[in-house]
Amino acid sequence: MSARGGRGNAGRRVLIIVENLPVPFDRRVWMEATTLRDAGYSVSVICPVGREHTAPFEVIDGIAVYRHPQPPEGHRGLDFVREYAVALAHEMRLAWRVRRERGFDVIHACNPPDLIFLVALPFKLLFGTRFIFDQHDVNPEVYLAKFGRRDLPYRGLLIAERLTYALADVVISTNESFKRLALRRGGKRPEDVFVVRSGPRLDRFRPRPGGEHHRAGFRYLVGYVGVIGAQDGLDYLLRVARLIVDSGRTDIKFMIIGGGTSLEELRVMCTRMGLDPYVEFTGMVTDQAELLERLTACDLCVGPDPKNPMNDISTMNKVLEYMALGKPIVQFDLTEGRYSAGDASVYARPNEETDFAAKILDLLADPKRRARMGEIGQERMRRALSWEYQVPQLEAAYARALSKRQPGRPGQAPVGERKPPAT
Repeated sequence: MSARGGRGNAGRRVLIIVENLPVPFDRRVWMEATTLRDAGYSVSVICPVGREHTAPFEVIDGIAVYRHPQPPEGHRGLDFVREYAVALAHEMRLAWRVRRERGFDVIHACNPPDLIFLVALPFKLLFGTRFIFDQHDVNPEVYLAKFGRRDLPYRGLLIAERLTYALADVVISTNESFKRLALRRGGKRPEDVFVVRSGPRLDRFRPRPGGEHHRAGFRYLVGYVGVIGAQDGLDYLLRVARLIVDSGRTDIKFMIIGGGTSLEELRVMCTRMGLDPYVEFTGMVTDQAELLERLTACDLCVGPDPKNPMNDISTMNKVLEYMALGKPIVQFDLTEGRYSAGDASVYARPNEETDFAAKILDLLADPKRRARMGEIGQERMRRALSWEYQVPQLEAAYARALSKRQPGRPGQAPVGERKPPAT
């Protein structure tokens, strides 16, 4: 069957652009793509290559995936500029290719960075393509969390964010804190901002027995899954582990699942602290069955993200995943972390490692409380936070974007109402 889309589905063709992770590995983006497919949209995705996902083009479950080489990750100012410039060039090239081969009426941009509006801009100006901004991160706050400076790069990030908001017909926010930023800092109208959270699909992300061997002889297993970057708090977790070991508790293993720019630095830190016998860095686990087995085997899971302007307003995917698997949680007391987990978590005083260590030990000593917290988390996912509850909001966001009149000729019908040209 040809990859070329027909004009009969005008208004129902979507191009999703994500720069941060490949699909289908990016769980949120893949859930959005498959949900839109199920709603009758023709879906294309532009993303980087990564790990096993290296084909420059393939169709997966009816979704056309166009991949570009992964630009080298930046660590300094010029590195970031180079990284984003290379990625944008690939995204622009592939966007024109997608338009030729399949067409699209909506560009759905997933940040970071807040520069994908540059790819969407010519299509919006020339063809009236709708633009949806899916805000996964608040990049000015990410910069503050990493560098603590309100300098020229910070102001540049604010400008890029504001331009993205301005071009967007609709903004998708991952929580209410992000929505408030879109309204206040982005100047968006309430009817143009939709909260679509990142909870997993409960029919696919559920406990999987068989991972007990990952304990490696330890009585207790404490788990972490997620990105390993400068702002994610794994250095806090290592210091917490050192405090626990120093207290005489050598029966606890810490399992850190994930990859990122700080992984090797943390491995060195772990060795220097003498924690290698008690800490396992698995690297990225792309096989979902193995991931579920590892997390299911944990006695509790942790969110060591320190309190800062970014983390306090962010919903951490890992917390929702822990809840879906019925795992009790220890995390620092963050606004959105508390909203997500409620009584499924205990909350250490922000950025206080001794309190975090004490909370872990207290919870490990109380199996009945752990079981009850796990049940509370699963119930909260079933009743409010799983992906199934986000689908109506995603569909409403698209209906809103497509209902807007195109810029250009007065009286021009919205894309969804256009008739195919006569043949």
